[in-house]
Amino acid sequence: MNSLILNTMTRILLPLLLIFSVFLLLRGHYLPGGGFVGGLAAAVGFALYEFSAGKGTAQCALRLEPLVMMAIGLVLAVISAVAGLLMHSVFFQACWLTEPVPLLGYIGTPLTFDVGVYLAVLGGTLT
Repeated sequence: MNSLILNTMTRILLPLLLIFSVFLLLRGHYLPGGGFVGGLAAAVGFALYEFSAGKGTAQCALRLEPLVMMAIGLVLAVISAVAGLLMHSVFFQACWLTEPVPLLGYIGTPLTFDVGVYLAVLGGTLT
């Protein structure tokens, strides 16, 4: 589509939507948000970019095939669910790192699960 307004606004909105989707992803464990809503926000940004720039350019910007992204997300979600069993606890038991990560704090399996859901939703929506 050759719309000057759409092309200009897409260049502004795509980075903002991606930053907002990461914000929703990281905020979602204790507050509203999470991997599902963050993945949908990122998918909206890439869909808008596809309308503006075309399918080939949008696929180059995504840098990963949507099916591969969905598969990686499902593997991360399953690993985070099974981690509790591997730590001699129950299925889906949250496991945390003992040392905080700079800028993120303590990372555990809930964040890994949310990232997996984020990637699965983003890949599934863009497929």
